[in-house]
Amino acid sequence: MFKDKTLLITGGTGSFGNAVMNRFLDTDIKEIRIFSRDEKKQDDMRKKYNNDKLKFYLGDVRDLASVKNAMHGVDYVFHAAALKQVPSCEFFPLEAVKTNILGTDNVLTAAIDFGVKKVICLSTDKAAYPINAMGISKAMMEKVFVAKAKTVDPEKTLICGTRYGNVMASRGSVIPLFIEQIKSGQSLTITDPNMTRYLMSLEEAVELVIFAFQNAAAGDIMVQKAPASYIGDLAQAIKELFKADNEIKVIGTRHGEKLYETLLTREEYVVSEDLGGFFRVPADKRDLNYDKYFAEGDKKLSTEEEYNSHNTQILSIEQIKEKLIELEYVQNELKGMKVLSS
Repeated sequence: MFKDKTLLITGGTGSFGNAVMNRFLDTDIKEIRIFSRDEKKQDDMRKKYNNDKLKFYLGDVRDLASVKNAMHGVDYVFHAAALKQVPSCEFFPLEAVKTNILGTDNVLTAAIDFGVKKVICLSTDKAAYPINAMGISKAMMEKVFVAKAKTVDPEKTLICGTRYGNVMASRGSVIPLFIEQIKSGQSLTITDPNMTRYLMSLEEAVELVIFAFQNAAAGDIMVQKAPASYIGDLAQAIKELFKADNEIKVIGTRHGEKLYETLLTREEYVVSEDLGGFFRVPADKRDLNYDKYFAEGDKKLSTEEEYNSHNTQILSIEQIKEKLIELEYVQNELKGMKVLSS
């Protein structure tokens, strides 16, 4: 389906962008465009892969002109550019608005103008019942692409999205932090041992996007079912893998953090379609003529639960270790520290 096609990845120098690029680079895809604002990371990727299929476009999703410059001749877009750090978005919420909301609108506007066939927008579990600036901005991003999907003919440009939980060992996440703390002999700092977070690999995140690419209708949000773990158990699992005796230190909840994350709100769960390993949340098909929808309600809304990291499968410490040891990053760190995994 990607044969002789051109794929644009916004935020392409990030963890997800690298994973997608690795997934497609050796296929019969025609071209992969990496769009980002970080020239150093682009240069690193250019030297590392040295592949003619890779094309690098310097720009910022906040700047429509730079997005349009990268959009000509593109068949598909994976929109991954975002501000993702919860604390920094709390202190600079307008920056999250500019990148996550307005930047998304720019990407969609350019894609529609240039006749891109499909756009997949990447969202996060923090967009469901959001309590922090990052989650609120991503929730608004979802509203933007769902609304935009209704205004364009899906035969010309199909717009949909994915929502997933924590990606293990991605840049700025807690697993690399714990490993660095072990290597430097520091205490492992956890906010609350009873917090739960979904655990997904980058490969699983890429597969979700491909599943959405193959199965989503206009305005759909696709969600992959995922297991979760307690943060305290995750820290203990990493300690055991690395045969470390570092202290675990509870430092308290940071700005804008939740006890658990939600992948499907109750309202979404009621209308979602269970596809086995995935959920499909269809776009609300109502228009501005609200009166005709007031006659009947939905009794299921008061009985169904949301789908969150507290009520999904909770992994044991041994199961967490099994997932961790599959990560190339963890394998390399274990080799670097000359720790033999059990």
